[in-house]
Amino acid sequence: MTEVELIVVGLAAILGGAVNALAGGGTLITFPMLIAVGIPTVAANVTNTVALCPGYLGGALAELKGLSGDKRRLYVFGLAGAIGGVVGGILLLNTGEETFRVLVPYLILLASGLLVIEDPIHRWQERRGCRNGAQQEHEIWKAFPVFLASVYGGYFGGGLSVIVLAVLALVSQESLTRLNASKQVIALCVNVAAAVFFIFRAEIVWTATAVMAVGALAGGAIGGLVADWVRPSVLRGIVVVFGVTISIFYFVR
Repeated sequence: MTEVELIVVGLAAILGGAVNALAGGGTLITFPMLIAVGIPTVAANVTNTVALCPGYLGGALAELKGLSGDKRRLYVFGLAGAIGGVVGGILLLNTGEETFRVLVPYLILLASGLLVIEDPIHRWQERRGCRNGAQQEHEIWKAFPVFLASVYGGYFGGGLSVIVLAVLALVSQESLTRLNASKQVIALCVNVAAAVFFIFRAEIVWTATAVMAVGALAGGAIGGLVADWVRPSVLRGIVVVFGVTISIFYFVR
């Protein structure tokens, strides 16, 4: 990659990291930019997953306090997420470049749609509230839908947090705070597992990965600093419009 291309993907990573910290949807910025600089679609997806992986660690660590006293559920869901991430990675590498290129606009459009429904999911879960006896439910059967959501995350990743949150809201009666904390940990497990798998089995553009990893961390820090001045719903809407525009561009080109 040229220096200009590295600067471009680095700036995209800073913006994507900030967006992830504030509203989610950073993949809709970083992934298309990797394709725009000439990286093949599968390699761009793999590179994006590995590069943005450190950003999920900060989010998960920040939310761990919301899961105190619930280690068993955390282990079950984390394991389901890790296995799903690897399975999604295997499916990606077996899709083929041409097929995945055809799927890209649909995946971006899907991720954009998932961002649209995140606020309604939050409102629904807040109305639903935390019912008595939720802790008595069995966790194993809940792990399967979490696994399915994680397969999507290992395959593409855009909108993963929204899918996981929706699944958790359907299978659990916990508060939104605890669901958000679980979502962050599961997303971390999915991305770490997929990233480790890709490191050994896939083509990764390491120069872009290094630049984007630093950029995403910096963007996350910037997002934290400006959080009080930015409305997440407005930023999420901008990202959705950007994602839909990019998907339309891929459809018609």
